[in-house]
Amino acid sequence: MQTIRLTILLIFISNLLSAQKESDIILFNETLNQFNNVRDFCISTNGDEAFFTLQSPNSEISQLASIKKENNQWLEPELLPFCDSYKYLEPFLSSNGNRLFFVSDRPLDDSSDKKKDFDIWYVDRDNKNEKWSAPKNIGKPINSGLDEFYPTSSDNNNLYFTMNSPNGFGKDDIYFCKWEAGKYLAPVLLGKNINSVGYEFNAFISKQEDFILYTKYNEEDGQGSGDLYISRKNSNGEWGKSTNLGVPINTKFMEYCPFYDEENQILYFTSKRQNIKPKKFKSILDFKKYVQGNKNGLSKIYMTSIKI
Repeated sequence: MQTIRLTILLIFISNLLSAQKESDIILFNETLNQFNNVRDFCISTNGDEAFFTLQSPNSEISQLASIKKENNQWLEPELLPFCDSYKYLEPFLSSNGNRLFFVSDRPLDDSSDKKKDFDIWYVDRDNKNEKWSAPKNIGKPINSGLDEFYPTSSDNNNLYFTMNSPNGFGKDDIYFCKWEAGKYLAPVLLGKNINSVGYEFNAFISKQEDFILYTKYNEEDGQGSGDLYISRKNSNGEWGKSTNLGVPINTKFMEYCPFYDEENQILYFTSKRQNIKPKKFKSILDFKKYVQGNKNGLSKIYMTSIKI
């Protein structure tokens, strides 16, 4: 009976999402159109500070940036001060706003200039008006000789992330580490209702750890490329079978890196959706405005109101 109720609930959620219109999905901030590829978004609990990744066209360069809101207006974005010549991506801000998780291939210490595999790192601050600390590697048992990506944490400090391990179900899989007695326990591979022989990545865990949003790649029930899926935890603490979020959130293009603002019921995500068409332009400025300001196939941050 519990399984039937859960299935009905997931169908209802899928239908609700499908009832949206493409016009309900808007850019987070048009200021970010000046950049080639913008991805990996998170926003503070009070909504006045956001973090994201800026990348060069082919991702050779990857840096973290933030944008702050004052007097209800977003200011110009700024690079985070600890970024250097190594790659930085996939920020996630703790609920209290004083710890920022991210991923980097930077060396373990400043005495080396040899980049590492991708690890999960973090920086701390006393409050939002203070400077961030130097980057700290989160260490074992989370980090390993493999690549770890996309950290996200529930309010009980359990950490979810992506890893490509020979012990997984397939390619990229989603794992979590339980926070217990002041430390993380060994990574646990999520079950087959979440992972598969294909690619699962970019998981966002809810504050109460009762639902998870993530990307599956080229699934049979998908729209094409990467699609966003949702799974809910039942009363027994087990993850239910994931459900595709459907059109118009998902398209035949890549959708990934979800972040859900539970208080304001806003879903943020990265998409490479494209709707520009050939036309006659009045000027170079007209051309630039049209190409940069529309859904042009480059990674951009989108948002939509939705109740999950």
